[in-house]
Amino acid sequence: MMIHLHAYMQGTPVNIIAGSHVWVQDPQVCWIDGQVSKIIKGNDAEIEATNGNKVVAKLSNIYPKDTEAPPGGVDDMTKLSYLHEPGVLQNLKTRYELNEIYTYTGNILIAINPFQRLPHIYDLHMMQQYKGAPFGELSPHVFAVADVAYRAMINHDGKSNSILVSGESGAGKTETTKMLMRYLAFLGGRAVTEGRTVEQQVLESNPVLEAFGNAKTVRNNNSSRFGKFVEIQFDKSGRISGAAIRTYLLERSRVCQINDPERNYHCFYLLCAAPQEEIEKYKLGNPKTFHYLNQSKCYELDDINDSREYLATRRAMDIVGISQNEQEAIFRVVAAILHIGNIDFAKGREVDSSVPKDDKAKFHLKTTSELLMCDVRALEDALCKRVMITPEEVIKRSLDPQSAAISRDGLAKTIYCRLFDWLVNKINSSIGQDSNSKSLIGVLDIYGFESFKSNSFEQFCINFTNEKLQQHFNQATSKTMIST
Repeated sequence: MMIHLHAYMQGTPVNIIAGSHVWVQDPQVCWIDGQVSKIIKGNDAEIEATNGNKVVAKLSNIYPKDTEAPPGGVDDMTKLSYLHEPGVLQNLKTRYELNEIYTYTGNILIAINPFQRLPHIYDLHMMQQYKGAPFGELSPHVFAVADVAYRAMINHDGKSNSILVSGESGAGKTETTKMLMRYLAFLGGRAVTEGRTVEQQVLESNPVLEAFGNAKTVRNNNSSRFGKFVEIQFDKSGRISGAAIRTYLLERSRVCQINDPERNYHCFYLLCAAPQEEIEKYKLGNPKTFHYLNQSKCYELDDINDSREYLATRRAMDIVGISQNEQEAIFRVVAAILHIGNIDFAKGREVDSSVPKDDKAKFHLKTTSELLMCDVRALEDALCKRVMITPEEVIKRSLDPQSAAISRDGLAKTIYCRLFDWLVNKINSSIGQDSNSKSLIGVLDIYGFESFKSNSFEQFCINFTNEKLQQHFNQATSKTMIST
C-alpha cells in the first residue's frame, strides 16, 4: 500500500458556458473560483473571480467547480464529482482547516504535515479502534493503512506486503514511517531482544542514521538524503520476530558539493561542535574553515544546538551497540574527510603533474594520513597519480591539479559511503534479523524531492530514482501507498 503526500489528476471534460462555476489559475493562491460571465470567440472565457477581479483564460485551462460539494470536504476523493487538481487541492485545504490531516483517494492515503505534535490521534485507544476495522469504515488514518497490510499478510498465507511513503522534502515521511512501525508492533506483539523491543531498537537507530544520512535542504532542516526500507519480519503466527534496515542511494555528491543555503550531512557540523578535547584531537575548527562546508553560508540551524546533538548522537551509538573504540574510529573518519577537502593542488615540476599546493595543504594531507592511519607518501601518490594495471605491467600516470582534485573528492565520497554502509550493517546486527522469517511487511521511506522552477541535475536524478524505486516495489510485492 502507498502513502502519498501529493496527488495531481486531470480534469474531466465538461461543457463550460456562461454562468458556469469554475476554477481558474491564480498567480498568488494557485487556483481561485469564480463564475463565467461570457465566452469569447469560442476559445476563451471571461470570469468574475470571487476576489472581485475579472480574469480571461483559455477554456482548456478552466476546470468546473462542484457547487454541491460538502462544506467540510469528503474523506475519500473518489467521491468528488470532479477529480482534478483544483478540486483535490480545495478538498484537502478544507479538511486541513478542520484539523483533518488525512484523506483517501481510493486505497491511497494523502497526509498533510500539521507541523505540530498530535499525540491524541496516535495513542493506544486510537490503535485499538483501527485494529481489524474494514478499510474506509473509520476516518482516514495511517493506522488503517498499516492494518490493511497486516491483515493481507495474515489472510493470504503470509504473503509479504510493502508500504510506500513518498513525497516532498519536509512532508513528514519519516514521522509517518515511525507511526507505521508503532502500529505494526502493536498488532504483531513486541519481540524483545536484550530488554528492548524490535520497534524500540529500530527507532533508537534513527538518531544515528539521521546524523550521517540527513542534511538541511532548502525546504527542510532535517531531510533524509537516502532511501530507507525497514523490514518488519514476522513468524508463522504473525508475531514480530526481527527487523532489518536496507538503505538506498545515499546522496554521495553532497559530501563534496553543497548549494547555498543548504548544509552538508549533520555529522560534520556536530563534530565541529564537539567538546574542546575532541576538537584538538582531530585538529578541527570552525566549519567555515573547511571547503566541504563553506560552499554554503549556512552553518547553524535555528533551534538546534550542534554541541548537544553531538552528545545525543554518541548516546544513541551506545544504545545501538557501537563501542567506544568504534565511535572513535567513526569520528576519526568524519574528521579525515573534512581534512581531505582542504588538500589543494598546484602544478608539479613534470608536465601535467601536481603536488600539494602549500603548507596548509601539506598540513591537511599529513593530518588525513594520521586519522586514516596510512602512510602520508602513499596517500599523496594515490591523490596525485593514477595507477593503470595491464597484463604486462603496472603504469603510474601523473594527474594535473584539476584531476587530482577530482580524485580527492572521489576518495572522500567513497570513504563516506563505506562508513554509512558500515553503520547500517552495525545497526542491523544490533536489532537482530530473523533468517527464518515466514513473511515481512516493508516500509519504504523514499527520500524527499524538492521541485523548483529550475531543477539541478542532482534533483532530476533524485526524482528519476524515486520513480524507478516505486516501479520496483510495485512489481515486487503487494503494496499500500501513503502520500505525504
